[in-house]
Amino acid sequence: MSLLEEPRYQQLADSAFRRLEDAFQDVDPEEADCERAGDVVTILFRSGTRCIINTQRPTRQIWLAANARAWHFSYDEATDRWLDDKGSGAELFATVARIVKETSGVDVVL
Repeated sequence: MSLLEEPRYQQLADSAFRRLEDAFQDVDPEEADCERAGDVVTILFRSGTRCIINTQRPTRQIWLAANARAWHFSYDEATDRWLDDKGSGAELFATVARIVKETSGVDVVL
């Protein structure tokens, strides 16, 4: 995966963050509340656990941290997906949906 140009990266990251925000529109905020502040999306769960998703401009990635784990996702133009840079096949939205389900029992459609 090649390094994206800054404008393209910003467009893709903004689109990903909007998609995350939109997925929580119908979710009870007591169960899982999604908030965006600039380049950071925080999902706060009833238990007090947090899931943090943020941009990493120097590497043109989106980073995700939750449940004492971290992932670095790079955009793959060929598949039009954000994929984990460790080669595990993990995809950003599927990973967030799994974390939300495991942490709160809530199904989000991403």
